[in-house]
Amino acid sequence: MSDFRLKALPNDPSSARQTSVGGRVYDALRSAIVQLQLRPGNNLSEAEIAGQLGVSRQPVREAFIKLSEAGLVEIRPQRGTFVRLISKREVENAQFLREAIEVAIVRKAASQALAPDHLRDLIEQQRIAAAREDHSGFLRLDEQFHQAIAASVDCEDAWRVLDSLKAQMDRVRYLSLPEATPLEVIIDQHVAIVDAIADGSPAAAEEAMHAHLREILKSLPMLAERKTTFFAD
Repeated sequence: MSDFRLKALPNDPSSARQTSVGGRVYDALRSAIVQLQLRPGNNLSEAEIAGQLGVSRQPVREAFIKLSEAGLVEIRPQRGTFVRLISKREVENAQFLREAIEVAIVRKAASQALAPDHLRDLIEQQRIAAAREDHSGFLRLDEQFHQAIAASVDCEDAWRVLDSLKAQMDRVRYLSLPEATPLEVIIDQHVAIVDAIADGSPAAAEEAMHAHLREILKSLPMLAERKTTFFAD
C-alpha cells in the first residue's frame, strides 16, 4: 500500500446509527481512491486498512467487494486487491451518461426559473476555496452545486444514480485541477448555469451545462499522456 494513512473511523454513535461500519469503511476508501490519496495500481492490504481504520477485517472485505462493483478496485485471487487504473473509455462513457442526465435536470430547473440563492452562495464559497488552493474543498462544493440543482427540481434520485456512475470521472477531475482546468473557468461556467436558470432560459441553461460537463473531455487526453502510469488505455 502507499505511504498514505487512513484516519480511524470516528467512534460516533449518531454516525453509527446512520451508516453501517461497512458503509463508512467503503466511504473512507472511496474518498481516498477518488482523491488519489490511494493511487491507481496501489496494492490494498485488508489487514493494514482494518488496523488503520480501527475495525475488523470483515467490513473491509465487504468494502472491497463494493469498490470492485463500482470499478475502483480489482480483486485478483491469490494475488491481492489493487486500485484499478483509470480507463479513458469508462470516463468517456460516464461523462456521456452524466451529461444526458444533468442537461435534463438543468433544463427542468430553468423551465421553472428555479435558481436557489444557495447556488450563488456555493459559487462564492468556491471562489474562497480557489483562492486558498483548497482543491478538495473546491470539488466538494462542486458536488454540492450540482446536487442542489437536482434537489431544486425533485431529481435527487437521478443524482444518486449519477453518484454511482461517476467515480472514474471524479478521479480525473482531481487530476485535472488546477493545471489542466483552471478553477476560474469552472466558476465562470457555474455562474453561466445559474444565470440561465434564473433567467428562465432552458436553451441557455442546457448550453451552459453542456460546455461545463465537456470540460473533462478536453483535459483527459493531456492527463493520460502526462500520467501514463495512472491510466489503463
